[in-house]
Amino acid sequence: MQAKLKLNRRQQRVLWATVRHYVATAEPVGSKALVAEYDLNASPATIRNAMGFLEKSGLLYQPYTSAGRIPSDSGYRLYVDQLMQPSEDLARRVDSMLTTQLDWDGWSFEALLRGAAQILSTLSGYITLITLPQANTVLLRHLQLLQVNPDEILLVVVLDSSGAQSTLIKLPQTEDQTIFDAETLERELQILSNFLNTHLRGRSLSDITLLDWSELDREFQRYADTLRQAMTELSRRSQSPALSQMMVSGLAEVLRQPEFSESHQVQTIFQLLEADQAQLWPLIFDSNDAEQAGKQVRVWIGSENPLEPMRACALVASTYQKGAVPAGSVGILGPTRMIYENAVAVVEAASGYLSEALSAE
Repeated sequence: MQAKLKLNRRQQRVLWATVRHYVATAEPVGSKALVAEYDLNASPATIRNAMGFLEKSGLLYQPYTSAGRIPSDSGYRLYVDQLMQPSEDLARRVDSMLTTQLDWDGWSFEALLRGAAQILSTLSGYITLITLPQANTVLLRHLQLLQVNPDEILLVVVLDSSGAQSTLIKLPQTEDQTIFDAETLERELQILSNFLNTHLRGRSLSDITLLDWSELDREFQRYADTLRQAMTELSRRSQSPALSQMMVSGLAEVLRQPEFSESHQVQTIFQLLEADQAQLWPLIFDSNDAEQAGKQVRVWIGSENPLEPMRACALVASTYQKGAVPAGSVGILGPTRMIYENAVAVVEAASGYLSEALSAE
């Protein structure tokens, strides 16, 4: 309801100034301070009337009697939607630092995302969250079967952006219990590896369950069921949120914010980020949210957050893409008293950079 509220020019300026003052000082502000600090071209009485209207409209409130006003969640929402502009200077700085400090040729993609998260938390002053690419956007670069024991082989799957995964496979027994010598087994494993690469290279990790094993030569069919089961399990594991890691950086930054001066407030945030990431996952990476469809950056403020530990927080998030497909997400988490123009600029620049870099691979 508040998002549809129409403010006149003066009311907009007063709300803008109140948000800027409170973000900078963490202190309630009165009309005299606004007149002294901002070019509002009005008397304290006029500004006081505007603040009274904003308070009645639910955009400002008094934290205690005789105090000045501070923004409500609705006030921040209107500010973000109508009054602020993302910082172009900070966006350029983000892009420059990501370009110069990340090594795409020498680092794994996981290391790149971890480095990016550290850069973003330093620049924003808030917690940064970056998720690894999802299984449906990760492509298979190479598959290899290796003998590790007389009766065990290792399946190694090299991915285009997030390193490698592997699984140990027990060799099937032949009908006559024949044990092949190492040279024969190595030859067969190489033929099987060639078969897997021919049919799966360049496809999605989730496609390994769709392989047509009937095309495998009859002499190798004895491997089919064992490999099918192992690869199905590998695909299933890859799509688990627990394995789709979320890079978290800047936890120390939140301790500097007065909103989190009490230990229990910090503990609930740390618990969410370190032990309960599965709850956070749908919020930070939800490309199917109808309400947010078409919006490059999504912002949840205070009571808008569905998770109780985040009701004193704001989350700014966006997806990064591989081609036209959402692959992962970048998020900034901090108090509702956030510098939203900086947080939005950081997230926009980072998601754009990662989308371009990932799509170019």
